[in-house]
Amino acid sequence: MITSLLTATLLLSGAFFILLAAIGLIRLPDIYCRSHAIGKAMTLGISSLLLALLVDLGLAQTGLKVVLAICFQFLTIPIGSHLLCLIARQHEVPRWTHKK
Repeated sequence: MITSLLTATLLLSGAFFILLAAIGLIRLPDIYCRSHAIGKAMTLGISSLLLALLVDLGLAQTGLKVVLAICFQFLTIPIGSHLLCLIARQHEVPRWTHKK
């Protein structure tokens, strides 16, 4: 019962963070803000989904694979987001300025 509740909570929170990243990708004004939303929310969302898999299937079946996948996500998604911003800055993509 407790594992089912924890799995459902992790799945819902992961889906929420991925939805938040998608909304940020659509609604935010420039590449810098969008890559920030993707970098943070997708990392948390995918990690929550992988933790739900770990809780549901058990440590014996998926333990090392899920931990390595989470570490891989924490390394690759923020670095990819940073490189995207670096390329945008090198190509002099303008930042969003709020004009009233």
